[in-house]
Amino acid sequence: MAVISTQHISLDAAAAALRSGQLVVFPTETVYGLGALAGDDRAVARLYDAKQRPQVNPLISHFATAEAACAAGISSPIADSLAAAFWPGPLTLILARHSQSPTCLLATAGMDNLAVRVPSHPLARHLIEAVGGPLVAPSANMSGKLSPTCATHISAELAAKCAFILDGGRCSEGLESTVIDCREERAVIVRPGPITPALIRAKTGLEIGFSEAPAAIDSAFISPGLMTSHYAPDATVRLNATAPRNDELFIGFGAPPDGVTPDLSLSPTGDLTEACALLFSLLHDADSRARHIAIAPIPMADLGIAINDRLMRAAAVRP
Repeated sequence: MAVISTQHISLDAAAAALRSGQLVVFPTETVYGLGALAGDDRAVARLYDAKQRPQVNPLISHFATAEAACAAGISSPIADSLAAAFWPGPLTLILARHSQSPTCLLATAGMDNLAVRVPSHPLARHLIEAVGGPLVAPSANMSGKLSPTCATHISAELAAKCAFILDGGRCSEGLESTVIDCREERAVIVRPGPITPALIRAKTGLEIGFSEAPAAIDSAFISPGLMTSHYAPDATVRLNATAPRNDELFIGFGAPPDGVTPDLSLSPTGDLTEACALLFSLLHDADSRARHIAIAPIPMADLGIAINDRLMRAAAVRP
């Protein structure tokens, strides 16, 4: 039986559980993660099994400091600049993996690259510090399902496989981290998220766009979150809807058309930051209330690119 706790005294117990190879759910600023010791093959295998996650889908290693994260792989001037500007925060960097990396090969899907980040949520960082090493922490859901942004979103099926669920409140970002591949001279975004090209340009002067390369290499993905069907509720999802059909729950964005009253709204004022933070929470709510969901158009700009990425995967044909 998993334990939900907000008490800091539980960190020692949770850290001990992780060091012994068990799984612990903990909050980050993006979504709740299912944590396992990054260097423990058996614990990582247990995590893949608990999520029913394909082992060709790599995991992100979470570190307490930028120095530790960059040292886990082969860094670069671009990676160092991005780390200085955005860590701790919702940014993941893909680096080349070296032989002394603290992350096991199973967590990288057997590839010679490594995804690293430093979360900004204080509970996440305190837990990593208490463990004394990095944690892999994919979203705490069954593979392909909706990401959890609060502790109550954790399914009973997954909770039964965890030693602890640490409740740190609602996630502030509500969307998984931006992933940037820094292995080549020209860095590219392979998964959009809260850190946008405009924000990168403003804070670092770097011009970093989106990858046009295939998402998979030799049947393994270079980043999490790239499967065609992902972040999916049980309900069907119809995008770019201006009004609901008779059997649909309608999620609006901005001012609705005349005569249409949304059941839920990502942001009545059309605020993309608000929509980003509420996306998974509203999808969880809608999924509990309806078998079919219709969602209003979201502008394909700035944070809207990341929101549309998640929605297109949620609406994709299920395998």
